[in-house]
Amino acid sequence: MAVTDVLLERGLVTRDQIEAARATAEAGGASVLNVLVQQGAIDRKDLIRCTVEAAGLEYVEAMDVSLDPEAVVLLTSDQARKYGVVPYLLEGNILTVITDSQTAGDWRVRDDLQAITRRSVKFACSVKSEVVRRINQEYRAEAELGALVKDMMVGKGVVDVLDPVAIESDAPLVRYVNLLLLQAITDGASDIHVEPTESSIRIRFRIDGVLKEMAPAPKEIQSAVISRLKIMSDMNIAERRIPQDGRLTVQTKTQRMDLRVSSMPTVWGEKIVMRILDNSSAQLALAQLGFSDANLAKWRESYERPYGMLIVSGPTGSGKSTTLYATLNSINRPEINIVTVEDPVEYRIPGINQVQIHTKAGLTFASALRSILRADPDVVLIGEIRDKETAQIAIEAALTGHLVLTTLHTNDAASVVTRLTEMGVEPFLVASALTCATGQRLARRLCDKCRAEYEPSPRELAVIGFETPEGVVPTFYEAVGCPHCANTGYRGRIGLHEVMPLSENLTNLVMRGSGASTMHEAAVANGMRTLRQDGWLKVAQGMTTISEVLRVVA
Repeated sequence: MAVTDVLLERGLVTRDQIEAARATAEAGGASVLNVLVQQGAIDRKDLIRCTVEAAGLEYVEAMDVSLDPEAVVLLTSDQARKYGVVPYLLEGNILTVITDSQTAGDWRVRDDLQAITRRSVKFACSVKSEVVRRINQEYRAEAELGALVKDMMVGKGVVDVLDPVAIESDAPLVRYVNLLLLQAITDGASDIHVEPTESSIRIRFRIDGVLKEMAPAPKEIQSAVISRLKIMSDMNIAERRIPQDGRLTVQTKTQRMDLRVSSMPTVWGEKIVMRILDNSSAQLALAQLGFSDANLAKWRESYERPYGMLIVSGPTGSGKSTTLYATLNSINRPEINIVTVEDPVEYRIPGINQVQIHTKAGLTFASALRSILRADPDVVLIGEIRDKETAQIAIEAALTGHLVLTTLHTNDAASVVTRLTEMGVEPFLVASALTCATGQRLARRLCDKCRAEYEPSPRELAVIGFETPEGVVPTFYEAVGCPHCANTGYRGRIGLHEVMPLSENLTNLVMRGSGASTMHEAAVANGMRTLRQDGWLKVAQGMTTISEVLRVVA
């Protein structure tokens, strides 16, 4: 059966769509199926599913199925990765493995697997990226990391950490570091902490905002591991007394990741922290960040104005930069000149002029802003307001017809005003320039594969002060844990927001120098949903849990 027949049979496309795609394909020399995908008529995943079925093979969701333990032990980690297969099911003498459609058609892979397992091999197919993810999930690198540590310890003397050639040629060391990075990326970590202690190297991954302890490494390989990471990040391995910054790129089978690396001397040696920069987060739309409909409408009304200052506030790691990048994506057009001043520039965005701060060379936020305002910008993004001078220039830019986006470290939206005035900015200037202030936190999102519905008692809800959002029938869930979420019960994060546009009465309060609590009360009276209230909305909608909201919102 042809793939187009399967698509028609499933009702995924119409005959008219196929004929139109065929005409386009003949004119452009492309395939009909690729044209259907490019035109948005079908999803690539649906195309793969139908292609597999047309070939008479079984299609399975690699990330969702339960694997037979008796099948998994038949292949080692290296063998599964080499052939790109996931052992799925063992029935008698028949082993079913999951792979992509291209590998399923390779008779040499089948022969090799049959020789290795001494079983008849049958293929089931899935999306290639999901096959790779399931392999990495099932065959975690921890055991292999432990074996490599033993290899590095057996029969070895002291590694000369000042000799790059020796370090580069030390194969177990290189593989250990590479596996460490691969495991962090596979687990969806945002940061890797390599921390020397008195007796070992402590390894921790920050996953969905929470640090997770990994298997430690022996103290004896500390110098070698840290020097390897510093060489990869283009740091000076001879300098161990002062902090250093570097950058490296990691290429896996499915993605390319940039890592921002920093070293810091401690009493037990240099600590290394690597921030994993996933460029896909810089391309997100605002609707994907967890804004409620009401909050998104307020924020959109603010950034669609031709001038004014928009400030996103919150602690470090609360997603402020991601919100600003998503806002830039919404307004980025060829007729608009957008310039950013950042320290550091974490994500590169096409079509936007990004300036990296270099304090030692004299390029600070304030000096960069003065130059930028002479470069005919329409929109200016300032990574962070840190001092009075930067705040003053940013406000002047907003008052002279520019749209200014920036961040500030405060606990809530109302505190933005008081922080600016504490920096020495006159209240009347803040009142004139500030268009909207937003407070933000990140809560872990429930894994939709394993979350379990439950009903909390009225007393429990009363103790925490739960407020049922208007117009929502709450459905409560609790975290469970499954292979899809690494048994945490959570996968990904969602934003909690409070959006405070400056209305006329709020502007009057700013000019009178009112405190943050007065501003907060007035904003709530104007209809602002607080961070906790927005959290309760996400709980009622089944996106997160009560305990998670209480963890991130005071």
